[in-house]
Amino acid sequence: MEIRYKSTRSNSQPITASQAILKGLAEDGGLFVPEQIPALDKTMEELADMTYRETAYEVMKLFLTDFTEEELKTCITRAYDSKFDTEEIAPLAEAQGTYYLELFHGATIAFKDMALSILPHLMTTAAKKNHVKNEIVILTATSGDTGKAALAGFAGVEGTKIIVFYPKNGVSPIQEKQMVTQKGDNTFVVGIHGNFDDAQTGVKRIFADRELAEKLDRAGFQFSSANSINIGRLVPQVVYYVYAYAKLLKEGKVASGEKINVTVPTGNFGNILAAYFAKQMGVPIAKLICASNENKVLFDFFRTGTYDKNREFVLTSSPSMDILISSNLERLIYLIAGEDAQKNAKLMESLNGSGSYVITEEMKQALGDFYGGYSTEAETFDKIRTLYEETGYVIDTHTAVASAVYDKYKEETKDRTKTVIASTASPFKFTRSVMKAIDEKYDAMDDFALVDELSRIGNVEVPNAIEEIRTAPVIHKNECDKDKMADMVCAFLHV
Repeated sequence: MEIRYKSTRSNSQPITASQAILKGLAEDGGLFVPEQIPALDKTMEELADMTYRETAYEVMKLFLTDFTEEELKTCITRAYDSKFDTEEIAPLAEAQGTYYLELFHGATIAFKDMALSILPHLMTTAAKKNHVKNEIVILTATSGDTGKAALAGFAGVEGTKIIVFYPKNGVSPIQEKQMVTQKGDNTFVVGIHGNFDDAQTGVKRIFADRELAEKLDRAGFQFSSANSINIGRLVPQVVYYVYAYAKLLKEGKVASGEKINVTVPTGNFGNILAAYFAKQMGVPIAKLICASNENKVLFDFFRTGTYDKNREFVLTSSPSMDILISSNLERLIYLIAGEDAQKNAKLMESLNGSGSYVITEEMKQALGDFYGGYSTEAETFDKIRTLYEETGYVIDTHTAVASAVYDKYKEETKDRTKTVIASTASPFKFTRSVMKAIDEKYDAMDDFALVDELSRIGNVEVPNAIEEIRTAPVIHKNECDKDKMADMVCAFLHV
């Protein structure tokens, strides 16, 4: 069955998966959604005997129907290879009776690797399929993790260039070092004077600039996106929720058909939306627990039905979640609005204008699968410390937000359903915050001394992603004001 993709904001002609991956964003500013979410055509018992790569093929073939079997399998093989430090790709670790789905074993030690390892291959395959002659310029805003994962994925990929914008003082020192030391003539990194929402808004504005698009086209370039708004990012993320359930089944941790809960630390909403898609495909998931940090715009939305970004922006120890505009939520809004593009477009217009929107009571009822919770900085730090003291297992700040929210959920609901927590980054990516949470004394040490100390107390090897940036020279020293982002793009591309 062919799955085509339509915009969340208009009833324009649906397009193929490869076209949606190339475009990134619909011309009307909407996001691409599949005309229907396909059902799994393999049983969980069959999937339980499969490797991660085999599972990836079984899930992705259902969404990316204009890719041939050979094309898709080639993309998967190239993506999930020795870049990952474990054959399992996404192992499950058990601590305090909860299963942590470790999504940080890729090249840049964050969950973004799971999708951004394959996106360049999907994109270059899609370009060939659609006879694209232009060079593809990947334009990305990052709150810390997407940037490096996208840079690592696209560096040196023929026929592409990649430009990453990040908030200059809004990412961890290690996140910044990972980006600014990135090699590759086709890479360009810029720190903007503003926050992540400013970077994301600026990128969307560049995408919407028709005059600039024409200018680039004349020079032999066209934009695409590696942000989570790209359907080529969302589809690979669905895979690991299918894989996690199948793995629990194989290990006898759940009975066939037994439901699990999934808890996801959430900023841009793509990672938890992927879990929602997995549930729609037939994975036995009960609750989707959406965990926010002190930027609790999603928590308030799930409690009230009002999305309101008009609030103080808080810089936290979980910077990848310091977001007030959760772009991927638009896909869910569209679905619960009965796939009414006009209704969704009006809500998004309201968000752009007044900074808020209110969903109907009927739409609110359709959010029954979700539970919103949030964790304060103190609760996040407390969770890292107590989990380490009780089990020896060390988690990063984002995972700790999810874990702390899950504790609150259990207390509030008394629900004891087995739960998978998406562990979205290695503790080595946020070493200072993690070590300070374990013991204040560590705050006096420098970043790389902390890395070695974390390795010692956690009894885990320092990941290669950290080792290689210890002495790496800074290559990218570009900075700009948030209203000068388009100028930086033109300067890099010499147009």
